[in-house]
Amino acid sequence: MAQLTQTSPPTSPRARGPRFHRAWAIAVVSGAAIVTAGAFTTVPGLLVTPLHENYAWDRGQIALAASVNMVLFGLTAPFAAALMDRVGIRRVVVGALLLITAGALLTSVMAQPWQLVAYWGVLIGLGSGCLTMTFAASVTGSWFDRRRGLVTGALSSSSHLGQLLFLPLLAWAVDRFGWQPPVVTLAFVALAVAALVLLLLRDHPADAGVKPYGATEFVPKPAPASGAAQRTVKVLFSAARTGPFWLLAGMFVICGASTNGIMWSNWAPAAHDHGMRVTAAASMLSLIGIFSALGAVFSGWLTDRFDPRRLLTAYFAIRALTLLVLPMVFSSTVTLPMIVFVVVYGLVDVATVPPVIALTSRVYGEDGPIVFGWTNSAHQLGAGASAFLGATARDLFGTYDVVWATLSAVCLVAALMAMVVRTPRTA
Repeated sequence: MAQLTQTSPPTSPRARGPRFHRAWAIAVVSGAAIVTAGAFTTVPGLLVTPLHENYAWDRGQIALAASVNMVLFGLTAPFAAALMDRVGIRRVVVGALLLITAGALLTSVMAQPWQLVAYWGVLIGLGSGCLTMTFAASVTGSWFDRRRGLVTGALSSSSHLGQLLFLPLLAWAVDRFGWQPPVVTLAFVALAVAALVLLLLRDHPADAGVKPYGATEFVPKPAPASGAAQRTVKVLFSAARTGPFWLLAGMFVICGASTNGIMWSNWAPAAHDHGMRVTAAASMLSLIGIFSALGAVFSGWLTDRFDPRRLLTAYFAIRALTLLVLPMVFSSTVTLPMIVFVVVYGLVDVATVPPVIALTSRVYGEDGPIVFGWTNSAHQLGAGASAFLGATARDLFGTYDVVWATLSAVCLVAALMAMVVRTPRTA
């Protein structure tokens, strides 16, 4: 009798699944776009003195461009999220990078202050506003079923990474070659990243024939959402009728006021009040940025494992403590207490982003990225108010001590607000 042998069918490579998931490449390309946009946020501070000296423009005229840029940066984010749902993430990101490229190239040949406002304030403001943490939320929401917090934290820190990578190079280039060559160079960097995005970025895992990272089932691509702007406003009015929105937006107003709003515009003058040299103050600010990036990634990892509300309470409480002791650690030189402040404050600087994105997703579902865009607008509102009011308080009281104490107190309020955010029972 012939012996029957039973063989198992060969395992196809597709059945085993790829070792490297496409989602990680998407995250890297998205991070490159955010890094590039983040680099442009550092440039206005480097242009003030050269433009004032070369064109005799008032500093207020130059600052107006930065103000318009900041306002549009905040207002564009929620509409960009809805537009991504309508026409796709890749088209919006490529368009945003092309706007940034055009704005930078036009700035290099400008001759009037209003052109700086139009090119840097409007064009770059609109473009960079599309490449914010809202963009990060859209990418992670589509491509990742697991590790969302980690990826969100990494992408959220990318903007700071862009500032850290490009700021020293830009400052050196402006000092050596003048302000125009660095601006043109950044424009071509943005153009190169736009080409990279066009080649590699995809709107949804279904476009690449794969499942979202960590998903057990294939997820079909949703139909394009119509009426992007209308939907954005509709989501705002709908969310505004709920308590969690006001708690999250209120927390982010305080977050913006107690981080980039006060630090990027008032840190150097405050350090100068204590006799610290500008170079030393700038080094401390750069270190804050480094630990901000690390803190955002670590916070994303924690968000995957712990209640985001408790994390936010802890972050704001730690920030309140650091701001309260800041006047006591400020000195004319860099000391160990100052370094401890930089490390601790930096770690909780951007750490609030992953928990807030997680909460908006839990509470508002598919509208979560748009809702987060509106909370991010609140963040920019708080930042703008803090930058102006902090300087005004310094003129009024002759010291920044009252500013640090006030911000410490409102951070405690934010910590309490985080504790009462209600989320669905299934969260």
